[in-house]
Amino acid sequence: MAVLVTRPHPDNEATLAALRARGFDALSAPVLRFEPVPFHDDDADYDAVIVTSTNALRGDLAGSRLLRLPLFAVGAHTADAARAAGFGKVIVAKGDAAALRDLVLAQVKTRKLKKASTLLYLAGADLSRDLAGELGETGLTVVTHTTYRMAPVASLPGEIGDAFMANRITAVLHYSRRSARAFLDAIRAGGLEISALALPQYCISASVAAVLHDAGATQVVVAAQPDENALLAALGRASRS
Repeated sequence: MAVLVTRPHPDNEATLAALRARGFDALSAPVLRFEPVPFHDDDADYDAVIVTSTNALRGDLAGSRLLRLPLFAVGAHTADAARAAGFGKVIVAKGDAAALRDLVLAQVKTRKLKKASTLLYLAGADLSRDLAGELGETGLTVVTHTTYRMAPVASLPGEIGDAFMANRITAVLHYSRRSARAFLDAIRAGGLEISALALPQYCISASVAAVLHDAGATQVVVAAQPDENALLAALGRASRS
């Protein structure tokens, strides 16, 4: 029996390895495909960078002046990607956009960031939350540059459909609202909705879980906090019960 990982490449590889290290069989079916969008530095005077996904850092930033700026990362995974890209000062939030917003505002409150700062938001083409707008309402200036888009796949691979029909998949992992919606579209296209949604759906946050709940899934588990360790811990507890 296997756990299905729906997150895009290359993040799926680390998740597959983590699952197998914990003794799970794992299958991968990325439901979103990464497409880079060229980023051209406009030479504006920024005070800091904010990032809500590792995908925003997959472009070539080698030698960029932006690397000298502090970077606010949504969580530990994104922070690791920022450091690997060359950012020297990385400030880490607790895993979601709301926590990132609160972290930035806390830095303003403690005067570690100017009230009138201009922030560069490296982002995807489709955003689930208007983080720039929320920060802008507080007096900060946020300039959003799209550095990637995630395109949904039309359907799941044939072998994944066969695995659903043969009851070889025991759970599905979900990491974002966008990928959860793409998963739903893919299983509907393949006539797999009933069998797929009958399985436990493990979600990294309540926001992601809401997408599955609304689609009719009845076994939806939410991680205790929005990170992969908590998500896999929830899966582990269920496997031992």
